[in-house]
Amino acid sequence: MRVGITCYPTYGGSGIVATELGQELAHRGHEVHFITYANPIRLDTSLDRVHYHEVEVATYPLFQYPPYTLALASRMAEVAERYSLDILHVHYAIPHSISAYLARGILASRGIQIPIATTLHGTDITLVGTDRSYFLITKFAIEQSDGITAVSRNLCDRMKAVFEIEKPVRVIYNSVNLERYHPAQHGNAEPVLVHVSNFRPVKRTLDCVRILAKVRERMPARLWMVGDGPDRGPAERLAQELGVANAVDFPGKRSDIASLMAQADLLLLPSELEAFGLVALEAMACGVPTVATNVGGIPEVITHGHDGFLCEVGDSDAMAARVVELLSTASLYRQFAEQGRETAVTRFSSDTIVPQYEAFYKELIERTRG
Repeated sequence: MRVGITCYPTYGGSGIVATELGQELAHRGHEVHFITYANPIRLDTSLDRVHYHEVEVATYPLFQYPPYTLALASRMAEVAERYSLDILHVHYAIPHSISAYLARGILASRGIQIPIATTLHGTDITLVGTDRSYFLITKFAIEQSDGITAVSRNLCDRMKAVFEIEKPVRVIYNSVNLERYHPAQHGNAEPVLVHVSNFRPVKRTLDCVRILAKVRERMPARLWMVGDGPDRGPAERLAQELGVANAVDFPGKRSDIASLMAQADLLLLPSELEAFGLVALEAMACGVPTVATNVGGIPEVITHGHDGFLCEVGDSDAMAARVVELLSTASLYRQFAEQGRETAVTRFSSDTIVPQYEAFYKELIERTRG
């Protein structure tokens, strides 16, 4: 198949999922065309059958804001026609689904029929989509898609409840490349906690610093805060205030998450809301236990007391206690590490998940051509 993929190329879960999916599809022999305004952060354009098409947005004095949605629609139609794409797969509803809808109309006027698959990732429904300014257009975009997938059952249920949409939604979980994400030996002088995010308020980044401070009252530990965003400055200041600044590292945005994750001892995921929790899956694949919040789709990935611990949002005391319990009990830590890896292998491997997308594409293509 020849697949067009559009995503946000920035440091965020939806873009990472889309990029990894496209590269896995290429490995399986499909031709994949990424269409977006910048090269996705984890995209290796040197791979065979992977192509990148930049969306250029012209600026004119007439426009207060550059009309990216229109430029994207035009580029989608152009690439789809030139390379005879079989399907357009867009990640994150706004504005990508609307651009794909317009591109489909352009192509239909030229006698070309192509289906649109829209994957919902979380904040496109729970944050952007529920904003009064975007509610109707988000609902319309979803309804006009030829096929819809959601990354968790929780997100699927929320979408149907919020937008009152009756169309079928296919739940296809996120996947992890087990060859790239795997356990590794390391010899940290002190246990290392790691947090990976875009440092937005919904991630509750500052809770990680609070948790570290509480853990260090009982045992030595360090914290790697990987990523960047609006809460980085406040997190740095809080580390100073709590006296743990020397134990917190801010390496910024990193592309080597697999190797970095394998060098950590435990993942902190204190988010207020997560549609899936991709970083938890990546940690599990590396044999790194997770202490997370019991929200959104996280319980569909982590089983409390089996391969991780789940706590209530904002309960830094409870999360710190679970961290200490894991790091001070070798048998429990080993159990969680092994069972987490097993969960990744049996439920979320690329070999399990990517064929579900392939089957979904074929259904939409056959229905459109039929």
